[in-house]
Amino acid sequence: MLTPVTDADGAPFWQYAAQGELRVQACADCGEPRFPPRPCCPHCQSFASEWRPTSGRGRIWSYVVPHPPLLPEYAARAPYNVIVVELAETPRIRLVGNLVSGPGAALDSFPADRIRIGARVQVVFDGDGLPQWVLERP
Repeated sequence: MLTPVTDADGAPFWQYAAQGELRVQACADCGEPRFPPRPCCPHCQSFASEWRPTSGRGRIWSYVVPHPPLLPEYAARAPYNVIVVELAETPRIRLVGNLVSGPGAALDSFPADRIRIGARVQVVFDGDGLPQWVLERP
């Protein structure tokens, strides 16, 4: 499986994820959240930033089920889903991941025909700190 490519701006995201925390970069001057992480605030052009914790809750904004998978490494897992999650606290922030049946479950563990736009989800982390999503329990 592919591993995330990290750079200096995004490294804290993956460090927090490895600890089971979903955090989003925000400007330390104007407070605007931003994703993907970058050195300069697009709103006020400040280079000061901080990493804010989130609840890890959101809703499915969009999804796709690749047929066939785009990369050969994923062929054995197909069909699997790729979802875009709009975070609850910061709806302008959208993260890409997979909807799975439980923490650490396989990419193909959630039936694609049960995915619904707008469904509420909660972040979970696999054993390597990769954020995944499960349906939020009422």
